[in-house]
Amino acid sequence: MITEKIEALLQEVDSLSADSAEAIEALRIKYLSKKGILNDLMNDFRSVPAEQKREVGMKLNELKTKVQEKINLLKEQFEERSASDCSLDLTRTAYPVELGTRHPLTVVRNEIVDIFGRLGFNIAEGPEIEDDWHVFSSLNFATDHPARDMQDTFFIEAHPDIILRTHTSSVQSRVMERSTPPIRIICPGRVYRNEAISARAHCFFHQVEALYVDENVSFTDLKQVLLLFAQEMFGKDTKIRLRPSYFPFTEPSAEMDISCNICGGKGCSLCKHTGWVEILGCGMVDPNVLDANGIDSKKYTGYALGMGVERIANLKFQVKDLRLFSENDVRFLREFQPAL
Repeated sequence: MITEKIEALLQEVDSLSADSAEAIEALRIKYLSKKGILNDLMNDFRSVPAEQKREVGMKLNELKTKVQEKINLLKEQFEERSASDCSLDLTRTAYPVELGTRHPLTVVRNEIVDIFGRLGFNIAEGPEIEDDWHVFSSLNFATDHPARDMQDTFFIEAHPDIILRTHTSSVQSRVMERSTPPIRIICPGRVYRNEAISARAHCFFHQVEALYVDENVSFTDLKQVLLLFAQEMFGKDTKIRLRPSYFPFTEPSAEMDISCNICGGKGCSLCKHTGWVEILGCGMVDPNVLDANGIDSKKYTGYALGMGVERIANLKFQVKDLRLFSENDVRFLREFQPAL
């Protein structure tokens, strides 16, 4: 009878012991492997009459749990004994110590911040868990804008007005509402969007956005800053082009491309043989945004720009899979270790 086998095994498990890692592994294979005792019992379970399946199934689950707990206990006891047996050699030198390295996204973020820092931009930070006003309403998003849809934004179920920020523009809103121009800030941080994870997209990523508000700020000022940034980041020969676009918080809006730094603008798979690669969005701050955040749009103007750190890192390091940045694979991270 299967019930009698289970009862006998329950008693047998209590007396299990092992004095080595190999012995513990042998016990695991004996009981829990595909050819183990428990697997054989599961095969026998199929022939148990329907009226007995509930009782026998509970016994099988009890046996499986007990075996797993016993093996885990044996592992812990063995590891404790092994640790206590190890002696510390206080005369052993501490070297060589293997050097670590900064994460590639941190390297790129710091480089971006440094470039804008030399232009007089100060770092501003804000919360990742935000409210609707700072993420959407204060930035001129219409109530029916697609970005408010559940398909793009992570909402806190118990508080529908509380969300995970979808862009670091919320930091700009917070600074504007409590500051008087001139405002010159750069906002690095992590953002979240409800997207399927793939080689080209992730549910979280990193952005750096910049904002400059003052009297007589023009699109010419923006273009000059963009050109300087592109040449500092990708090389003095880098060219830029601006294409008309649409963002709720800027008017006029544009997307900026740089000449492909891989093929030099001749055309390759990275730039899809166009010679250009998009890296950021930008534009003049919409007057509605200034007014909503307590700044007189008749007196002040400004520009804003934003870029994905992963996008810039892809271009600099030619990393084709975004998932590598968040998997913490030591082999991947060692590729960015500085040379000695």
